[in-house]
Amino acid sequence: MSKDKQFVTEITPQGEDFSRWYIDVIKKAELMDYSPVRGCIVFRPEGYEIWENIQRDLDRRFKETGHRNAYFPLFIPESFFQKEKEHVEGFNPELPWVTEAAGEKLEERLAIRPTSETMFGHMYAKWIQSYRDLPVLINQWANVVRWEKRTLPFLRTSEFLWQEGHTAHETEEEARQETMQMLEIYRDFVEEFLAIPVVMGQKTPSEKFAGAVDTYSIEAMMKDGRAVQAGTSHFMGTNFAVAFDIKYLDRSNNLQFAHTTSWGVSTRLIGAMIMVHGDDRGLALPPKVAPTQVIMIPIGPPKTREQVVGRVDELYRELKQAGIRVRVDDRADVSPGWKFNEYEMRGVPLRLELGPRDMENGQVVLVSRITGEKRIVAQDRLAEEVASMLDEIQRDMFEKAKSFREENFKSLDTLDEMKAFLEDKRGFVEAGWCGSEACERQVKEETGATSRNIPFEPTAVKSTCLVCGDKAKHTVVFARAY
Repeated sequence: MSKDKQFVTEITPQGEDFSRWYIDVIKKAELMDYSPVRGCIVFRPEGYEIWENIQRDLDRRFKETGHRNAYFPLFIPESFFQKEKEHVEGFNPELPWVTEAAGEKLEERLAIRPTSETMFGHMYAKWIQSYRDLPVLINQWANVVRWEKRTLPFLRTSEFLWQEGHTAHETEEEARQETMQMLEIYRDFVEEFLAIPVVMGQKTPSEKFAGAVDTYSIEAMMKDGRAVQAGTSHFMGTNFAVAFDIKYLDRSNNLQFAHTTSWGVSTRLIGAMIMVHGDDRGLALPPKVAPTQVIMIPIGPPKTREQVVGRVDELYRELKQAGIRVRVDDRADVSPGWKFNEYEMRGVPLRLELGPRDMENGQVVLVSRITGEKRIVAQDRLAEEVASMLDEIQRDMFEKAKSFREENFKSLDTLDEMKAFLEDKRGFVEAGWCGSEACERQVKEETGATSRNIPFEPTAVKSTCLVCGDKAKHTVVFARAY
């Protein structure tokens, strides 16, 4: 068996064991490694650069809509959590506590933040006095800790990276507009930048964020049919304003409680992107987020090597100047075939090959990671052709993921139909729900699926509950989830 073939077999096929495939890929592609602390990972440069690209594009979107970044403490006093009962009950099982420091027991335990609503609430009560101080539009890029019992790198870890936006407004209408604006920003970002189609909708009461009035989400389908909650936006009403005394003098000089929102996405987007686009060859990274968009590989006999590598370096500088993230692999001790497999596994969207015959003809060969298409293009049009092909790959990846979701998305009427579908296949089920928590719980107990959200645009409006047969109040998307 050739060295190239052996390299590919180091990744478990998706159809054999999807979870094993996922771990094989993220380890082999050097995105992360396990740390000595249970449930925590080390982001290696390849993985962290993906997060940097996500962060850079999202941060731009936030600032374009008037938000500014700040940073709040990692430690949160226990008393803060007692002020909002539903909130602390939602997080208490996951909270790690600091009880000693400098050899002395603390007077009050400090939680390592699972989210910062309480800290923001405390500070907003100090900063907001008048309607003139509103709105407050602040985002924080930070790490948070939730002591998970079951972990999976990127998707669910004890410590993870995220952004959390917390805003305060004069009116409920303004706060609700903010909530929906941020949900739409997430939808557009995940679909346009990560090429992941999502279902946008409202969480059921049992699935909403602890302390929120309403929670909205975007849900993505992985290649094993499971769902990942890719982003959430919460309308908090005046719950946290009342708990933390966030009051302001309104335009009639009366004291009012502010209306607040909270919204966030995390590094689980990296895991979702891998599970949506990856295949048995490894990662497949959308060009907009890929750390390396183009890998340049010189080929040919040793006698032409110096000349070919020299021309590759010239073209590299041209692509770099055009704003394309490009690398050259000119190692002489590794075969071109091995390199082809290597960078396919790492998910680099586009491969550029240049050999002595290409030099003579003034051309290069471009190869798509997604379709395998080979395209011969003129060197004097290289930057333009590369940019065009990267755009095509980005669109192809979104359409491919969308087609997969459509093939595995079923509109069903009964719980028995759902059980049969999930036993036989995989995917999302759209069904009617009467609004009863008992019926929602029964779905989970009998199928392992949870309500993902009440979609804004269901494929069909259901009239009866899939469990009890009573009149449906909502059409809901159900799925097994990470």
